Amino acid sequence: MPQLGQLRAQGWFWQLRRNGALTPRQLLAAWAFAVVAVLGVAAFWIGRGAVLVWPFAAVELAAVMLAFGWMARHASDREELELNESALRVRCWDAGRVRAVELPRPWVRVEAPAATGQLVWLRAGSQAVAVGRHIQPALRQQLARELRWALAQSEGARPDAA
Repeated sequence: MPQLGQLRAQGWFWQLRRNGALTPRQLLAAWAFAVVAVLGVAAFWIGRGAVLVWPFAAVELAAVMLAFGWMARHASDREELELNESALRVRCWDAGRVRAVELPRPWVRVEAPAATGQLVWLRAGSQAVAVGRHIQPALRQQLARELRWALAQSEGARPDAA
């Protein structure tokens, strides 16, 4: 299984992001296709005398627009973990908001998920942050192992060299 973290000059770095199936351009094209399809079907039936189709088409387009808006708003959601010699910095992006936590390296405890679907918890004193919501549940155990390993190693070591 490929490693989730990368060794950089400053230390270890993990970027955990959503698996976005559509680029913004593809999302716009899909939305345009949906609009044309719904309006085309509605126009066909309105032409046949079924004028009550129009309100339902408008409601359907509004629902599609809300769904696409939600997808666009969360397209850049991610978590970044940066481990250097003194601290573990965690930054979480959620719908355009950024939350940052800095945990002192000597005090960081990694709690692996006990069951499928649970997140990895990072704790240091009274601070705690859950990470891994943007990766597959099967990879969360691996993330916990990598974090534990990196915290235990001296700067510059690699997990595959141990």
